[in-house]
Amino acid sequence: MMRSLWTAASGMRAQQTNVDTISNNLANVNTIGYKKETTEFKSLLYQTIQAKTTSANGDTKPVGAQIGLGVKNASITSIFTQGNINQTENDTDFAIQGDGFFTLMDIDGETVYSRNGQFLWTTSEGGVMLANSNGLPVLDTNGSSIEFDTEEYDVSKITIDANGQVCYPDETNNPKPLGIQIGLVQFANPSGLEKQGGSLYKMTDASGEPVYEIDGVVKQSVIKQGFIENSNVQVVDEMVNLIVAQRAYEMNSKAITTTDEMMKQANQLKS
Repeated sequence: MMRSLWTAASGMRAQQTNVDTISNNLANVNTIGYKKETTEFKSLLYQTIQAKTTSANGDTKPVGAQIGLGVKNASITSIFTQGNINQTENDTDFAIQGDGFFTLMDIDGETVYSRNGQFLWTTSEGGVMLANSNGLPVLDTNGSSIEFDTEEYDVSKITIDANGQVCYPDETNNPKPLGIQIGLVQFANPSGLEKQGGSLYKMTDASGEPVYEIDGVVKQSVIKQGFIENSNVQVVDEMVNLIVAQRAYEMNSKAITTTDEMMKQANQLKS
């Protein structure tokens, strides 16, 4: 009966992780660019109680007897489906329609990636620089920060087209590309990216190398200026998943209680 205790305990631990994941999804329902996470499970090793060939006369039996030893969390996977795109009318808000990621540079000088396009102009040594809310610079297709001299450019007039080209009006007030393009990349397995917090990701061996969309290898995403991409968390679905996880947790708890009662009765038996 001790086996059932450990098995049910593993189920409770797994469901606790499931509830933790769902809670994180609900907490980030209004986080720009957040992608929902799902918990995946796998069964543990099985213990063979009786093999298929252990009949008294040596005949082959059709089935054996194996008991599972519980469950564990196999992975917590991010689902990179498109979130709803809402208009903000803020010139430094950008939403990606497609599979691309913005490229930024963290404080250690390493390239990180994000779907959160809530940017702003921040002061830099050369004038102003396009950055996220934490001041991390947004990178172009050459891996350089996007900076402008305020004496030469009025940043309020700078626009970004659907391909990420930075444009500035000419003498006739028509936007003309400045030869700078926001760097968008894609990954063969975006779920393999390492989460850094702050809606940032880092490349891993599992995600594969980033592929810049300008290379023409992958389908190019569309950048929408004045819009943001909300999280793809569906509150109703998460609440249903929360109820299911709670019920599973309660059932495993009941299995432990039942096993404890059975052991108590066994200990009270008199010879």
